[in-house]
Amino acid sequence: MSVVTTREPTATPATDALVEAASKVPEVAAIFWVTKLLTTAMGESSSDFLVRAMPPELAVLLGAAGLTVALVIQLRAPRYVPWRYWLAVAMVGVFGTMAADVVHVGLGIPYTVSTVAFAVALGATLWLWHRTEGTLSIHSIRTPRREWFYWATVMATFALGTAAGDLVAVRLHLGYLAAGLFFTALLLIPAIGYRWFGLGAITAFWSAYILTRPVGASFADWLGVSPARGGLGLGSGPVALVLTAGIVALVVRMTAADRTGREPVR
Repeated sequence: MSVVTTREPTATPATDALVEAASKVPEVAAIFWVTKLLTTAMGESSSDFLVRAMPPELAVLLGAAGLTVALVIQLRAPRYVPWRYWLAVAMVGVFGTMAADVVHVGLGIPYTVSTVAFAVALGATLWLWHRTEGTLSIHSIRTPRREWFYWATVMATFALGTAAGDLVAVRLHLGYLAAGLFFTALLLIPAIGYRWFGLGAITAFWSAYILTRPVGASFADWLGVSPARGGLGLGSGPVALVLTAGIVALVVRMTAADRTGREPVR
């Protein structure tokens, strides 16, 4: 898969140093997308495991508490710190899945309706962010208000991706594997558009960011659910553990690179 990357315009060394020191999000490189895909898959499998291992209401409350703690830790950091950032993303993945499932299972709202509603919410968040700040670039996340917009957008993309993935896999009866392959094909569009057809970096980034959610979630479901539901039957718990181990390994690598001042792996 081609890697969608975004970079700041060239500036003076002093300006670049200031921007890098104040950054609250990682550079967009290959390791970023791999970790993002793993967190989306882990969030799906962890949510499925928790709502079956305990009363769903308790699982949702624990997910909300975990997300709140993770966001507080991230928002209080003076700059990007790998484990803080990816902990927040992981908890968004878990709770975002729960929120989308509550809308469908708990409230009985069809996947079509919830997908459209989450898409509208995401569009409204992006519009308000751009109207307020004048940019949607992740390289501009250097103030508390912009970071709040960023995380609101991230949460909306996770909820939308979960609903869209279930819509294709369940409502349209394609199954989880076919849904994963379908969204993988869609994910190639912004990557190819950015690399060869002049698609804007911001548009390419957010398009890819949205699509990684149903890609990861669909493949996680395919691995975890029973053969009767079209999966391999490995179980959501074991799948979540393996994915979590992969995320931890990548975060450790990013932390080592961050401490030594090396560029992220591209």
